[in-house]
Amino acid sequence: MQPMANSLLAARNAILQQNKTLQNVTEAPKVGSGQIGGSGKAPETPFTDTMRDALSQVNASQSTAANAAAAYDAGQTTDIAAVMLAKQKASVGFEATLQVRNKLLSAYENIMNMPV
Repeated sequence: MQPMANSLLAARNAILQQNKTLQNVTEAPKVGSGQIGGSGKAPETPFTDTMRDALSQVNASQSTAANAAAAYDAGQTTDIAAVMLAKQKASVGFEATLQVRNKLLSAYENIMNMPV
């Protein structure tokens, strides 16, 4: 029972970290924190770094879930609880990412519809 409790705690901690990452995404970067250089391209902001990290974490959790399901199907593991937990963790991460994308798209549409 101890390994299952450890895996549940590890999954809980991973979900909490993803939640913190997604909360950091919603925080607005400070105005004037970066300047556009001579290349005409804006420097990367903490927002883009945070989004990239969040997306890579979601991708990693989905890969982990797929690998765990494949291992269970191949008979390499018999811990169905760990497989289901990995799948749910990946699902929650994906849904959170989808909600952030929807909010960003909505904000972009609102900005584009503003009269000039």
